[in-house]
Amino acid sequence: METQTQFFRDTWAEINLDHLYENVKNIKGHIPDDVNVFAVVKANAYGHGDVQTSLTALAAGAHGLAVAFLDEAISLRRGGIAAPILVLGATRPKDVKIASQLDISLTVFHKEWLVEAEKQLSKEDHLRLHIKCDTGMGRIGVRTSEELKSIEGYIHSHPKFELQGIFTHFATADELNDDYLEEQLRRFEYMLQQLESLPAYIHSSNSAATLRKTNTLFNAVRVGIAMYGLTPSIEMKPELPFPLKEVFSLHSRLIHTKELEAGEKVSYGATYEASESEWIGTIPIGYADGWLRKLQGQDVLVDGKRVPIVGRICMDQCMVRLPESRPIGTRVTLIGKQVEAAITMDEIAQKLDTINYEIPCIISTRVPRIYIRNGEATEVSNKLLSTGMDSQRENNAPFDE
Repeated sequence: METQTQFFRDTWAEINLDHLYENVKNIKGHIPDDVNVFAVVKANAYGHGDVQTSLTALAAGAHGLAVAFLDEAISLRRGGIAAPILVLGATRPKDVKIASQLDISLTVFHKEWLVEAEKQLSKEDHLRLHIKCDTGMGRIGVRTSEELKSIEGYIHSHPKFELQGIFTHFATADELNDDYLEEQLRRFEYMLQQLESLPAYIHSSNSAATLRKTNTLFNAVRVGIAMYGLTPSIEMKPELPFPLKEVFSLHSRLIHTKELEAGEKVSYGATYEASESEWIGTIPIGYADGWLRKLQGQDVLVDGKRVPIVGRICMDQCMVRLPESRPIGTRVTLIGKQVEAAITMDEIAQKLDTINYEIPCIISTRVPRIYIRNGEATEVSNKLLSTGMDSQRENNAPFDE
């Protein structure tokens, strides 16, 4: 697919919204109809683009959105999104008024926070809250029934607050050994029994639990990595109930080629030396784009064939060894498919000794994102896409399946 671009460099990421839409639809079809999906779009939707991704997920049937910080939620509201938004992480008490004004739900996990937050709100303000329970993740959350009851009681006795939800997070849902997950689940169920009344939303499942543990669903789930077409872990790939389609791909073009003679060297430190006459191509992507130095030696795709990165990756460029002379402008795929070949996010993660979650997140914002919808690639602004898709959702129109 050739793209019509309106940016000024020959490196870009393609975000396939059709794949994202299909992933969300399949997830929705896998769980009961009465279980709400919160699409997790923190960290700029794992590097995919927060507003574009959110609108697509909502059009595919997601009920609401979840982010890590209040700034991310505000960005979505400014992008024209009116759906429920939950901030999963900590928010400063002094910032709760803007959350109330924008109808953004916040997470609470200690009573002292409530006391300080209440001081920031006027009688007209109304703040929706979800209690976070730490059942074994060891990050943030209420750990005892006494803490939980104290928080619930304070919320119910102060009309500025509304207890909208309660949740926990599993530490090992992507592992096939479920012993620790089941222990966390038992702790969470015990916490629920301590409440005077259950709130509207009860949620514990991340992507991994949503896909493989039906006893953890309650009435809402938080789906992140699977929505983007990535498996939560290599271990659970055989357990997937349906195929996931990767949403993110990364591309560049040859900007220079040259023929080296045997003994000539490439890049910083002169770590690569041509053993014979070789064609070397340069592509305009480097570690400042998130294409890290550790990817030296990683293959990329040129004309559907794997070719290796040679020499050290520079801040803005890197070099590849070509099998023959290729014209300037030849497309290079670093992540994604080309002809019959493919380089997956998992392959890049393995090369970097990390997890696939990290890869799209580290591709920097100076790499333009092109959004593919209905099979067509177009560079669009948040505002332009928001306007079109909001209108479609208001009319209850399908997402052009």
